[in-house]
Amino acid sequence: MEREIGRSKRGRRVYAFDDIAVVPSRRTRDPEDVSVSWSIDAYQFDIPVLAAPMDSVVSPATAIAMGRFGGLGVLDLEGLWTRYENPEPLLEEIQQLPAGAATVRMQQIYAEPVKPELVTARLAEIRASGVTVAGALSPQRTQELYETVVAAGVDLFFIRGTTVSAEHVSKSVEPLNLKKFIYELDVPVIVGGAATYTAALHLMRTGAAGVLVGFGGGAASTTRATLGIHAPMATAVADVAGARRDYLDESGGRYVHVIADGGLSTSGDIVKAVSVGADAVMLGTALARATDAPGGGYHWGPEAHHSQLPRGNRVEVGRVAPLEQILFGPSPVADGTANLIGALRRSMATTGYSDLKEFQRIEVVVAPYSAR
Repeated sequence: MEREIGRSKRGRRVYAFDDIAVVPSRRTRDPEDVSVSWSIDAYQFDIPVLAAPMDSVVSPATAIAMGRFGGLGVLDLEGLWTRYENPEPLLEEIQQLPAGAATVRMQQIYAEPVKPELVTARLAEIRASGVTVAGALSPQRTQELYETVVAAGVDLFFIRGTTVSAEHVSKSVEPLNLKKFIYELDVPVIVGGAATYTAALHLMRTGAAGVLVGFGGGAASTTRATLGIHAPMATAVADVAGARRDYLDESGGRYVHVIADGGLSTSGDIVKAVSVGADAVMLGTALARATDAPGGGYHWGPEAHHSQLPRGNRVEVGRVAPLEQILFGPSPVADGTANLIGALRRSMATTGYSDLKEFQRIEVVVAPYSAR
């Protein structure tokens, strides 16, 4: 598996989704007979799709729509919706910014403090609709705001950062004790990103209900260029799925869900994520293309407006179709950016698998992509 980089360094060969393909089995099925449902803790979902906590993807209205479509919308509790009473004009301004001015202006916009009363109000709005309520905080803000979030009635709590570890070392601030925090909380906690077997196994041992897999692989991320860190997703998901398997044995049967989060731009990427072990996928770019997405054809994450070291851009992703069509079709395009669930069902049916857990056992081959 390892290759020589130079006389003093060797590296493991790893794979992105573009480098692999799934292989049909000896049978096929009717797509209507395929189940794509999944559950985490006590919560059941019709589709294995979580909308990423990014302002260009999830607003309270989008979170409600995702819930009604059978998925889960995760609200960024450090985003514009919890900083401003009416963020709509600012969303429009971000969409219209010249590329060269976007980063600086976004840093100014996001310098407004998060207001706990708006956290409560936004989550209450989602809860009033009757859908599952989920919100995300960065590790840095979790200690400060989690009591407000839990008191507001969140069902699933996400701690999401570029990378989240079970062992953060700091000489200046008291780090979040994940194991103690999760143990004392009354709601399931999903943590990430993680991109290696060891990091994921340590997160699983904290009591997390799920682990988000990914590091700097999204379309709006510049982490690879800025920090030199990148985790090709096919290998990352397979490694974390391996940690899940070993932790299942270690813990005597406790199953931790693996959620691919990053590098998932098309329906084919979703298929491959499940094939190498993901239970569900968290989508940013794929859903930001919806005509009713808050980003208005643009996409950005929290890394794009970091006050000291931005590691992302506001990128134009275009507008393909309404959210319902993005998920369920009919697709107006043939490039895998719409009817994501229909494509997943058809791939599972074409290769002969009836549900997501079974599909995780499909044969996968290494087939490096070439545009030539």
